[in-house]
Amino acid sequence: MRSDLRRLSGLTLSLILAGGLALAQGSAPTPQDLEALNYYVSNGDSRAADAELRRLRAQFPDWDVPSDLTTLGQQRSPAAEIDRIYRQIAAGDLTEARQAMDETSRNFPGWTPPPEMERLLTTAEAQAAFDAAASAGNAGAAIEIARRTPAILRCDRVNNAWRLAELQAAAGQKAAALQSYRGVIASCSGLSEVTATLEKAEAVASDAELVELFRLANAQLPGSGPALKALETRLRAGRGDTAPEASAPVAAATGGAKRTPGRSAVAEADLPAAGRPRTAGVTRSGGGAELSAVRAAAQRGDWRTCTGLTSGATSADMLYERAWCVYNLDRPLEALAAFEPAASGRLGAQVARDARFGKTLALLALKMTEEAARLAAATDLTIQQRREVEAIILDQRGVRAYQLKEYRRAIAFLTAYEDLTGGLRRDLAIMRGYAYLNLGKRTEAKRIFTELNNQLATPETRAGLNASR
Repeated sequence: MRSDLRRLSGLTLSLILAGGLALAQGSAPTPQDLEALNYYVSNGDSRAADAELRRLRAQFPDWDVPSDLTTLGQQRSPAAEIDRIYRQIAAGDLTEARQAMDETSRNFPGWTPPPEMERLLTTAEAQAAFDAAASAGNAGAAIEIARRTPAILRCDRVNNAWRLAELQAAAGQKAAALQSYRGVIASCSGLSEVTATLEKAEAVASDAELVELFRLANAQLPGSGPALKALETRLRAGRGDTAPEASAPVAAATGGAKRTPGRSAVAEADLPAAGRPRTAGVTRSGGGAELSAVRAAAQRGDWRTCTGLTSGATSADMLYERAWCVYNLDRPLEALAAFEPAASGRLGAQVARDARFGKTLALLALKMTEEAARLAAATDLTIQQRREVEAIILDQRGVRAYQLKEYRRAIAFLTAYEDLTGGLRRDLAIMRGYAYLNLGKRTEAKRIFTELNNQLATPETRAGLNASR
């Protein structure tokens, strides 16, 4: 969503600039042309206002100058305000975005929020409310929010539909949950979304209902017959259905030796005797590599072998192993996608937590600090995981605040980082020293640079010392 918002914000600015150019070539000045005049008028500087007015009349000889120059200020375009609102929506600061939108409407009587802005904000607000209802286990509230804002149940937000179905199932509404899963299968065209939905629906569907869901999936994805057949075989095997005719498509789909895969999220001892898999290995499409080989590669830090063995993987457990391997190869975008099946709960609660921790680290590697912070806040991380994540977040926020010349905030973030970790990296310590210096607090800056210079004298510490004297 962030990239869409950046494009939208850029498009808004481009349209404003394009509009300004068209007006400049006409007979009247643009709002940008009037900024200096408005400034002089609002400050009561009549001499400067008269000079600017003469310049504008010479540039726009056909311009009909209003008798009351104070009305010109109302023509100013809210370009900066519009971009700020989009940035707030992208950052998840929804209350601030709504307030800014209302404030801009009051300050610019001729401006109304564009439909796209209103849609983005309304959808984001609905998503936040839905997340809160789902986290509280309030199925009724979640359903009502989805009913009012159906956009949050689109295929690009398929997690919402899954969470809704899980809430319905937990409330004993199995028929409603099944209908939610059926809606995803009938609407979404991505194989990964459909197969994940079938796996989730298996928990609430009868044998006949499961057959009907696969019939619906085959109609929706006519080119994915082998993959769907392999999945159906696996799910039926987990129910104790080991009919030999169901096994043949699995060998064709995997390209390896025929085997009956087990349900990866359930330990073998947890299955009834008739439903236990014949082999513990889990296959991947096109390669036949076993999960044990992948895990062995990961345990010895052989990330490239692990990544090669999981190329083209579709099962949640193989993708989970792949996610950590590609993350360790500095490929965080791939890791984000690979963590998703496990993060949605397909391998159990503990693995879901660890996968969400992995997603948080991947977001931080992409410098998507606020998105990572929101995900971490919504996840019950272990103490060690939370400490690691919060340290990186404080690091990135401190650096970002310094870059924005928000020196007080930078100091606060870096000090919090020091309190959390028990120390401060040298580069961050130098940054904090310069933050104090930029605030005019030379004594504190000198103390920091003196301490750093005594530890290890470098051009950076000497420069800081000279600047703080």
